[in-house]
Amino acid sequence: MTSLVLSVQGRPMNILYIMSDDHATNAISAYGSHLSSVFKTPSIDRLAAEGVRMDRTYCVNAICTPSRASVLTGQYGHINGVKTLRDPIPPDAVNVAALLKKGGYQTALIGKWHLKTEPFGFDYWKVGPGQGKYHDPIFIEKGTPYKLTKNLKTTPGYYTDLITDYALEWLKDRPADKPFALFLHHKAPHGKWEPAKRHLNFLENVEIPEPDSLWEDYSHRSEASRDFGTSISHRLADRRNMIDDVTSYKWPTAQLDMTGMTEEQKTKAAYQKYLKDYLRCVKAVDENVGRVLDYLDESGLTENTLVVYTSDQGMFLGEHDYFDKRWIFEEAFRMPFIARLPGQIPAGSSTDALCANIDFAPTLLRAAELPAPDAMQGKSFFNILNTGKQPKNWRESVYYRYWMHLNGHHIPGHFGVRTDRYKLIFYYGLALGATGAVDKQTQAGWELYDLQKDPQEVSNVYKNPEYSDISAKLKIELIRLKEEFGDSDEPYPDLKKVIEESWN
Repeated sequence: MTSLVLSVQGRPMNILYIMSDDHATNAISAYGSHLSSVFKTPSIDRLAAEGVRMDRTYCVNAICTPSRASVLTGQYGHINGVKTLRDPIPPDAVNVAALLKKGGYQTALIGKWHLKTEPFGFDYWKVGPGQGKYHDPIFIEKGTPYKLTKNLKTTPGYYTDLITDYALEWLKDRPADKPFALFLHHKAPHGKWEPAKRHLNFLENVEIPEPDSLWEDYSHRSEASRDFGTSISHRLADRRNMIDDVTSYKWPTAQLDMTGMTEEQKTKAAYQKYLKDYLRCVKAVDENVGRVLDYLDESGLTENTLVVYTSDQGMFLGEHDYFDKRWIFEEAFRMPFIARLPGQIPAGSSTDALCANIDFAPTLLRAAELPAPDAMQGKSFFNILNTGKQPKNWRESVYYRYWMHLNGHHIPGHFGVRTDRYKLIFYYGLALGATGAVDKQTQAGWELYDLQKDPQEVSNVYKNPEYSDISAKLKIELIRLKEEFGDSDEPYPDLKKVIEESWN
């Protein structure tokens, strides 16, 4: 066993990994979005002020279960077996928590698991089954049959507060002779959005700024993505009545009366309703991050604890007239990642290095001075956290793959590549046998975005002759990445045919 890394105080380093669900970078004020003028996250911002903010960290599949599996295993879904929401993670999968445990860490998971298989690799776990409930939730603890939920009692309280209570109890009661690796996973701010009672009137008289792309004209899109805006989709414009689709908890604020409104007024009202409920849920997360940071200070653990705050993916907050995630567009694809380790990570630093969630597990292992197994496809970016500089041969692109064709939010199957400046997307429009995907072929097509000139991705330039060389180079890079990560098209003759027909 490799010896444990020592902090500046000569004690083994602890790891506190805090992950929320669907928390967009635009809803963290340290990232300075259009929302930061009216909404602040002081506790998460404190981590950024005392550590590093990563500005270009991405998930390889912007949907909860696959992203969580990639975080845990350091692998793409086609390798770890979790490509969709319905795929259970194999109980023998490579697992960062199990490797930390083997390396001498006490490991615990508290909060949201959402990987179907019983949690494994943890000395202790206490999780909410499935999505869990915001108010008076059910929890399953290690030692209780994992799938037995009918006879379990509800716990009075609010999910975000409760899991923080449990985390603090575990920290206080754990044996002090080993370092800890605590995975604290929030349900919030996943929909349906149900704020804590204390936040029901938060932002009540505030006008939330709108993103410019809320009013995007889709005519620039390819036919492969342009027309996915029906009543079964992810668009605010088609779900303007935000009673059932946004909030199920029947507080007085859950009602949204659109009587007599114009179409534009309805979209504006739906946006305000959605954002306020979402941000109210985020506020409770931020408060509870503060509680944990205060405990570390009071217990003398701050100096030798690596603290990470992240999310399982991003989230559309009205951008492109969307809510939910799944698309490769930046707001869903991009993840927050903030890390603090006094004495090793420079305070108030930032980096624009391209990183992915398959890199999280190798990074945590490197922080603990434990080797990452060859089975992990990601790379450690711990040295980037320390120095802000990219090592030689660091990745210049990120490969993305969404498998759950037309399921849930009616989004077509697609893959793509993002580089420093460009993003190339191929919508192949096929189910390919993925669990839960809808076996209905849709139009295939390409889109290309120049992120330097068009950071909001509202101008598809794929058919612009000026970008033909860029498109050709990105297609070569896409093929290279698919080969590097073992995402072969050979098992899918229908996909190969669609690619051949659509290549030019």
